[in-house]
Amino acid sequence: MPGEHALKARQERNAALIESMLLAAIADGNVSDIELQTLLRRILERPEFEGTRPEELNAMVERSVERLSQAKNLDAILKSLRERLPDHKNRMLAFGLAAAVAFADQRATRDELGLLKTIQAALGISEDEVAQIIDVLEQGGSLSEALGDPLERLYAEVMVLVSAADGQLKEAEARALVESFAADPLFQDVSAERAQTFVSEAVEALASEGLPRRLQVLARGLSTHKQRLAAFRLAVKIAQASGKPSAGELHLLEVLQATFGLADDEVARLRHQA
Repeated sequence: MPGEHALKARQERNAALIESMLLAAIADGNVSDIELQTLLRRILERPEFEGTRPEELNAMVERSVERLSQAKNLDAILKSLRERLPDHKNRMLAFGLAAAVAFADQRATRDELGLLKTIQAALGISEDEVAQIIDVLEQGGSLSEALGDPLERLYAEVMVLVSAADGQLKEAEARALVESFAADPLFQDVSAERAQTFVSEAVEALASEGLPRRLQVLARGLSTHKQRLAAFRLAVKIAQASGKPSAGELHLLEVLQATFGLADDEVARLRHQA
């Protein structure tokens, strides 16, 4: 079933992320308390692990330790990471989490730096991306600052959420989606292929994480009032594409208004413009 497949993919991804951190922690053969604390803190702060109970987290870490201990060699481990982290965003996250552990005590050892270079090459992380991640870590920032979703991806997700609100994608809504990607200035730098990827990722995220979690991600990623107004404008366009929004779409618009903190007069204006 699609839901079971999405859940399994999420579990495999999260296990791969934990293993990336464990690799960094054991790189020099000496796992410090601060490295363990950083590992747990980074897990708890990441939305990918939202809703994971403490006992589940402990079991995941134990399984990851066992998997690493049974691996034939480092190449086998890296191959497994690539298979379970097929998209670049999650590969960047895996590298960032490993780097956070390596730099937990402010200075990575030679062994830890060597391992990070190996992970970088294995996962295809560019030098610019590495520099961006390390810069954020050295300043004590959150990985979200370096790995946050592109705004276009979040705008696309808002449209997907509205189109899925009543359980079916109407022809007019599909047409409005395509028109927005093709003509809206918000997506002027987004290719058709990338737009399709955004839509697919949004559908998968909704299926695997649920609406409440995705609303939290949108609220955090669309942090300015201007961005939230732009997102709501797109939502209204999709909802009104077929003439009259369904009850489910109207409810979702109300939820988005509350999530984004938009005033009634702002919402009324956007609905009138659409």
